[in-house]
Amino acid sequence: MRIWVIGANGFTGRRVLSYLSAIGKYEMMGCSLRPDILPGSGDYRFAQVDINNFPVVEELFRKSTPDVVINTSALSVPDYCENHHEEAYATNVSAVEHLAECCMRTGSRFLHFSTDFVFDGKKQELYTEEDIPAPVNYYGQTKYLGEQAVASICDNYAIIRVVVVYGKALPGQHGNILRLVKTRLENQQEIRVVSDQWRTPTWVDDIARGVELLLPATRHGIYHICGNECLSISEIAYRVADYFQLDRSLIHPVSTEEMNEATPRPRFSGLSIEKAHRDLGYSPSSLEEGMSFMFS
Repeated sequence: MRIWVIGANGFTGRRVLSYLSAIGKYEMMGCSLRPDILPGSGDYRFAQVDINNFPVVEELFRKSTPDVVINTSALSVPDYCENHHEEAYATNVSAVEHLAECCMRTGSRFLHFSTDFVFDGKKQELYTEEDIPAPVNYYGQTKYLGEQAVASICDNYAIIRVVVVYGKALPGQHGNILRLVKTRLENQQEIRVVSDQWRTPTWVDDIARGVELLLPATRHGIYHICGNECLSISEIAYRVADYFQLDRSLIHPVSTEEMNEATPRPRFSGLSIEKAHRDLGYSPSSLEEGMSFMFS
């Protein structure tokens, strides 16, 4: 099976590429805008490709038709998207539409990553795949439009929604809230964290395992691949402090209003994994298990 991972230098994309490469039964290729951040680190090929350059993408499909395309690439910083609409739309919508069209023409299965930020957070209980999105910021809007494009163009696809992904960051990759909290507390620095926004944090290796479960063309539609614990951001910080026996008094919970974030975010965007568990046998790690892997 020939598999492409687009966004292979990104935090989630690199873990998916490494995980599937290590299994040894897939012919893997990583694709990214910039050169490979870990050349020689696994059994895969690498292509430096701008997914917004449609002719180059089409030529890549002609040269080596994939069986599965996994798109982890996105412009995913909400504040940046809010102030750069054209760029966000190009990457999160137009490029996704084009990838979907290429997959449809070549008969490739398309696994496309999305986010909990497609929801407005007003439900106050775990969102299922059947709930109707209503994004509250431009990032969420573009991701929802990307989902709609995939579903309308492709016959053979799965949309994978993830939430607050954490794990070991490689050089040049962004960090995550767990690493930030641990580092700040170890340095005896105070930290303000929002107490009235709830998420289902996800160990990045669980996402890679969820992707493998979705490789066969037997399940289509949307799947929530995330953690099974719904926690406020401040609860996540306290769990990090307690796990590493750090000073939790340095953590200062504040409301969304007090945080005064430039871009609106959903208050509650925990995702239900019942469908993934039922259909795929997906079973994620607890937060403590994820931390033990992340910091081992």
